[in-house]
Parts: sequence; structure tokens; C-alpha cells
Amino acid sequence: MTVRPLPETLINQIAAGEVIERPASVVRELLENSIDAGATRVEVATAGGGKALVRVTDNGRGMTPQDLQLAVKRHCTSKITDDLSNIATLGFRGEALPSIGSVSKLRIQSRTADSDTACEVRVSGGDVDTVRPSAANPGTIVEVRDIFYATPARLKFLKSDRAETGAITEVFKRVAIAFPNVRMTLSGTDRSTLDYPSTGNDALARIRQVLGNEFADNAIAIDAVREDVRLTGFACVPTYNRANSLQQYAFVNGRPVQDKLVFSALRGAYADTIPRGRYPVAVLSIALDPRFVDVNVHPAKADVRFRDPGLVRGLIVGAIREALTRQGDRSSSVAARDMTAAFRPRAGVAGRSSFGSARGESGYEPAMSPFRPLQDAAPTGFSESAQSALGAVSEPSARTEGQEEEAVHPLGAARAQLHENYIVAQTGDGLVIVDQHAAHERLVYESLKKSLYQREVASQVLLIPEIVDLPEEDCDRLMIHAEALGTLGLAIERFGPGAVAVRETPAILGEIDAAGLVRQLADEVAEWNDAGGLKARIDYVAATMACHGSVRSGRRLSAEEMNGLLRQMETTPGSGQCNHGRPTYIELKLSDIEKLFGRR
Repeated sequence: MTVRPLPETLINQIAAGEVIERPASVVRELLENSIDAGATRVEVATAGGGKALVRVTDNGRGMTPQDLQLAVKRHCTSKITDDLSNIATLGFRGEALPSIGSVSKLRIQSRTADSDTACEVRVSGGDVDTVRPSAANPGTIVEVRDIFYATPARLKFLKSDRAETGAITEVFKRVAIAFPNVRMTLSGTDRSTLDYPSTGNDALARIRQVLGNEFADNAIAIDAVREDVRLTGFACVPTYNRANSLQQYAFVNGRPVQDKLVFSALRGAYADTIPRGRYPVAVLSIALDPRFVDVNVHPAKADVRFRDPGLVRGLIVGAIREALTRQGDRSSSVAARDMTAAFRPRAGVAGRSSFGSARGESGYEPAMSPFRPLQDAAPTGFSESAQSALGAVSEPSARTEGQEEEAVHPLGAARAQLHENYIVAQTGDGLVIVDQHAAHERLVYESLKKSLYQREVASQVLLIPEIVDLPEEDCDRLMIHAEALGTLGLAIERFGPGAVAVRETPAILGEIDAAGLVRQLADEVAEWNDAGGLKARIDYVAATMACHGSVRSGRRLSAEEMNGLLRQMETTPGSGQCNHGRPTYIELKLSDIEKLFGRR
């Protein structure tokens, strides 16, 4: 066969297969161009899930006719020159516009601030028209219609309009979070309008716009630096979690990424605080010298490669754990909201009185009227004789001491124990209900972990070392982590080119399948560059021991024991949730209680 060059249009369509996967990819590329052009206002309009129309309008710097003519040609860009190791912009490949034009009907209008007129170019299935004068405001308008009409096979693989609309919305939200100083609007016939006004440098205000008040109410601020790498953002309390990872947002130098290392570190930071199958919620932004991160990994630019991945992972895990420790006794606001909702009166019983008086024929209840004083009503449980039958309620501590505890301690002073499992404490501005078993389980667990990791974990020597055959590359990766595994009680050493010898295993795990454990760790290191599975297994055993060694449900506690438990919770990291990720307490503010009774 004769070797020959491919036509330019076919080259662009092949490139489009990597760069433009779906309409959401078009939106991402065009938004990046608008941000790189210095826009402070960006408007996106779609129709048919982006298949029929994607239009992006911005007030950026705009392009001259000469710029516009080159912009629709491959590998033409204004963002980099000859240094691919120092990329400070979102885009840099010069492939997006020609790739989009090769598979759709593309129209670009642009005008610079110092020009009297705009210019326009059209591309249809790779055929480029000449640049012509046009009428437009300063900035750029990019209109994409009938995506993949030139490659019908690709069109068949797109999902429903609703699914494509959702994907566009997700891309839009990620860019909006990354750039709070840009006003962003998303509208169209296939969606309700999203309008995010600029919040300047207030990142939390933009996050509140995009993710709602619940995220902001449960967020803990993150700001940490390690060797010129800075991590900022917000991580939510462990009890505020989700069934999927869609509310995990990561940015590297302002670029939205879907990086496995970052999300693995996030998972490790919340280890033993979130139930299995649940995911933490966080918005993390990493800033570092562009020369220390490679963004030219994939045409979609969603993956990055750090020069020192261990440094970045350690920074994320350490910063989040420090933040959780700093506010370790904080519980999710969602639990209080759900509890408040459960207390609200039901419509089906609204017409009945809790005082038990029968209605008259007219339906009017004179004795039960809310406008009649209580002394006019029939004898009820409010009388002194009725109250005396209830008996005196003993307070756990003297009133004056309780008031001091309410004012000084976040979890207040214990007032009662309900059903031998729930401690009710009064705080300065509300009340707290504590699950005594879950709370004490967490305290015992943290104490066990502290005693375990203050020194090397005790190990048991195998009478006959177990030889585990592995691929040579897995052995190489495992030996990098051999020292860290040794501190956890697992002693391994190289045994030829394709095997490792296990000489010691953690004593706390008892009799285990050493070969299975090593293979699992090898898979983890290959996937995540981390051998955290062993620590997770040790923590699981410690959690089980804590569960069986903690205060059981059904045990009556004295006032001193209840207050002692509250004080320990206030000083123990992660005490807002038990070892299984469930909340250990729920807090109700006085304002919420007053709303239940219509006092506000």
C-alpha cells in the first residue's frame, strides 16, 4: 500500500474524536477560550441537549480578522509560544475550534475593543469560508449547530437530550466554581436558566450559588501550604456525604480536573469517618508552579500529572484531617433539618385537639379555642394536681453549674437520658441530643488508634515466610512502600525478580491470608500509588473492638458520666460521627424550636 498524507478535513475529524466527545466537550472548550480571553461575563445558550445548538457569548478581548482566519486552523493559538512546560492558560493546543468546525456548523463573530466593526467566519463540516465583516459588540460569539452532522456514526453514540443537558450543566458549574469573578449564565429551550453573578474573590459565595446553602453550612475552610504547593477550598464534615462522587470538585491552577490522585487523597483523608459506599463532599483548589505539573496528558485536559505526587497527596490528606480535627465535634446541619421536619404537625391531624375535648355540633370548641385563657378551659394536665402525678424531674447537676456549662462548652450540660440511649443536653442557644453508644464508640476508637500508631504496630513473625509471586513491576512498586508497611506490622522483602517474601504480619489482624493481602496492596499501589489498604484493615479491627468495648445502648448513666462523655467529645477529633460514619449527635437551635411552635 502507498503511504500518503490524509486530507486536512479528515485529520481534523480524527482529532475531534479525542477533543470533542459530546456537546459538553464543546461547552468546556469554548468556556476555557472565554476565560483565557479575559472575559468577565459569559453567557451559554443550548438547545436539544447541545446537539442542535451551543452558543457562547463573552465580553473578552476579541479577535482581529487575521486572528479569526488562523483560529479555525489546527495548532494555531495565542496562548503558548515555544515552552510547553510553563502553561498558564486553560487552553493551549489550538485544536478545539478546527475540531468543532470539522464535525458541525460553526460560526464565530468577534470584535476587539478598539475596532469599529466585528468580523465573522463560518466553518461547515471542515469547509472554511472567508472572513467577512459583521455587526457585534466587543467580545466573541461562538455558535455551534448540528454537532456531528458531518460524522453521523458519532451522533448515534450520544445520549438523550436530558442526559446531554445534564452533562453540559455539570461542566458549566465546575467552571463557574473555579472563576467566581466571572458572571456566568446558562440558558436555553431545554433547561431552566442558571445565573451566577460575580462574587469577586469570595469563593464560598460562588459555591453557595452553585451548590446551595447546605454545602456552605457544612463546609470547613482549607488553607495549607507545603513546599510552594498551596491547597485551598472547602471540605464538608463527614456526616454530610453523598451516594456518588459528583460533588467532589478539584482544580489545578484554576483548571477543573478529574484526577485519580486527588480523589484518592480525598478518600484517604476521610478514611474511617464515612460509611462504605458513601462519598465526601469537597471543593479543592491546588496552586503550584506550572512547571511542576503536566497538563498535556490527554486532549480533554481532565487529567494532570504532578512532578511530586507524594507531596500533593500528603498535602491534601494532612490539610483535610487537620481541618476535621479542628472542628471534629461538628455535626451535619442536615440531621437537624430532617429532625425539625419530622416534628412538624401533620395535615391529617391538624383539626384535632391534643386536649381531648369533643367538638360541638357547629364544630366550635369553646374550651379548646386558642383565644381563651387556660383557666377557662376544662381541667387538663396543666393543673397542679396533674403535674404532681408526673413526679419531680431530677436535673443531672445544679442549675448554676449547668448554666456555666451551657455557656462554656459547645455541647452544653446534660439534662436527661431518654430510653437509656440518648442524652439530652442544653446549650446556650439550643439543645443537643447525643447517641451515647455511637459517641462513646468513637472515643474508644480514637483512643485505640492513638495507642496503636504512637509506635510501630506490633507484628507476629511467621514461622515459615510466605512467598508471594507477583509481576516484577508490582514487586518494584511494593518495595517503594516497604518501609511504611513495616511500621504497620507487615514486613516484606524482595525474593527474586518476580516475588516478595512476607516475614511478619500485623498481630492485631490475627491469622490472615498474607498472600491475598499483599496482592490487594499491589493492586492498590498500581491504581492509586498508595498502600492504604493495610491501615484500613487495622483500623477496621480497631473499630470493631471499639464497638464492643463502648457504652452499650440501654445502660443508665449518671449525671457525671453523661457530662464526662460530652466533655470528651468536645476534645476528640472526629467525634461528630461514629466509626461507621453515622452522626453521634444532633443539634437544634432555639430558633428552630421556636419555629416549630410558631413563635417566629
